[in-house]
Amino acid sequence: MRACIKSILAVCTLVLTISASVSAQELSTYEEKVTEFTLDNGLHFIIVERSVAPVAHFLTLVDVGSANEPVGSTGIAHIFEHMVFKGSHTIGTTNYEEEVQYINQMDDAYTAWLDEYNKLESDEQKLEELWNRFEELQEKAGEYVVNNEFTQIIEREGAVGVNAFTSADLTGYFYSLPQNKAELWFMLEADRFKNPVMREFYTEKDVIYEERRMRTDSNPFGRLLEEFAATAFSAHPYKNPVIGWPSDIRNTTIADAWDFNDRHYSPSNFTIAVVGDVDPMEMRRLADKYFSDLQYRDPAPEVRVEEPEQRGERRFVIEERSQPIYIEGYHTVNNQHPDFQALNLLSNIMTSGRTSRLYKRMVVDDQSALQASSLNGYPGSKYPGMFLIYVIPNQGVEMETVEETLREELRKIVEEGVTEEELNRARTNARAGLVRTLTSNSGIAQTLASAHINGGDWRTAFTNLDRLSDVTANDIQRVAEQYLKKSNRTVGMIVTEQNEDVAAN
Repeated sequence: MRACIKSILAVCTLVLTISASVSAQELSTYEEKVTEFTLDNGLHFIIVERSVAPVAHFLTLVDVGSANEPVGSTGIAHIFEHMVFKGSHTIGTTNYEEEVQYINQMDDAYTAWLDEYNKLESDEQKLEELWNRFEELQEKAGEYVVNNEFTQIIEREGAVGVNAFTSADLTGYFYSLPQNKAELWFMLEADRFKNPVMREFYTEKDVIYEERRMRTDSNPFGRLLEEFAATAFSAHPYKNPVIGWPSDIRNTTIADAWDFNDRHYSPSNFTIAVVGDVDPMEMRRLADKYFSDLQYRDPAPEVRVEEPEQRGERRFVIEERSQPIYIEGYHTVNNQHPDFQALNLLSNIMTSGRTSRLYKRMVVDDQSALQASSLNGYPGSKYPGMFLIYVIPNQGVEMETVEETLREELRKIVEEGVTEEELNRARTNARAGLVRTLTSNSGIAQTLASAHINGGDWRTAFTNLDRLSDVTANDIQRVAEQYLKKSNRTVGMIVTEQNEDVAAN
């Protein structure tokens, strides 16, 4: 038996050594392929030459997310993301000079309607008059709109995967093009950030309302996550949903969006990654040609709110007719903290793969759960976030059983620690995840640009993995004891309306 254990440990050590060498080799390889530079206005470029196919992926990553939104304007980062696809002064319009006059008047009319609407006792007749005036101006502005012209132009030229995202920490815009269309990307991308517009602003807010309805209001898991963040955080803006609260979406005006753009879309907040069959020197020339005149602005303001230490366990129950779901989370650290990697490995040990602790115990052995997953860094990791565990119980399994099982497994880690085999497997899984990401142009762009924004250098995507070797089994045990404790815990669950006993408990 002892010889067998030694053989297993030897194999794990060999795998770990190979994985570490792969990480170092990948970094060395990328250092030869990466060209990076920063324009005088602060905009940073990462160019990766990768001649696998005659295409290139373009990613514009902006260091702004929902955590940066001012009080009363939740969702504005996402609203502005939608506006970026509306074109510019010359794209998406038949006459911008005339269109913008109606846009400005329309915003004034909407603001007047809002002022009346938000009064304690609003005048219904006046509200109707103001709203009719707003709709009249919106219709006038719409007469100049060429719908989706920006997207149509790039898709005619072979663009694929045209999309964007807004998260708690970042906003990204991306798509791929044939490499001989690179100058078209530079021209159009620079144009829409140098000459942004608030075209179809209020029409687009209706789209966002529908998006919220589908992702949150009509989605049990979405409702649970929204309630969880609002309960777990008392001060930090991570408590707010990325999509925004409905009243904030309603109260956001074009003037608010312009202010958000001026504060957060400064060139020094941008990192642009171009990955594919491109000439780095040509990319530098095009960057200078199209982006160097993007006006310098002061760096975006930092979030200075700190979440106070939690004073005790927080709990909530949502009663509704849906699949029961259990969730719990613990306040931890940001992605630059020394404990972040240990917490990532702890999450991997708990729920990554069929042999992970929670998955094996609850899904495979007990069959008490249909799914058991965990995540470190929710809803973001730029600032201290949450270590999250969620379980979808099997039919007939009580929430008390789910919670007792979680407590037992966490207690085992705190009291007994983890094995070297588990730790080595988690390290290998983390490195394998990076390798998989780096098999595509889009994965490379996202990985390197995110690493630059989070760690100040794209190389941290590789050096952070190397730091996994410094994490010990004692570190895993220590962070479990330090962070995953009752006073630091928030528990939430969805239970069926008929299950009154569970709700009462």
